[in-house]
Amino acid sequence: MELLMSILIGLMFMAATYLILSKSLLRIILGTAVLSHGVNLLILTMGGLKKGKAPLLDTPGLPAYNDPLPQALILTAIVISFGVTAFFLVLAYRAYQELDSESVSKTRGHESDDE
Repeated sequence: MELLMSILIGLMFMAATYLILSKSLLRIILGTAVLSHGVNLLILTMGGLKKGKAPLLDTPGLPAYNDPLPQALILTAIVISFGVTAFFLVLAYRAYQELDSESVSKTRGHESDDE
């Protein structure tokens, strides 16, 4: 199962890198979202994919249990990536309003009309 997850994570990293290197702001935002999902899967896979019980440590004769730390880190990362994605979308919308284009190459050399 870890091999399959590793291949999936590699494909997600590959797709995210392709999207981030494009010139469209929306593709860059989608690339960062896919990259954050890939990192979440990487953390979950590195934590171990085992079928265990809940981590109740007071139980005598405890079988293998799932480590809750990777799950807590992923939950925090989901919230942070949602906030970053929302910020990027607002930033892209504002850039589109100012420049009438979503291309990154249009952002260079743009001077404000206020000056």
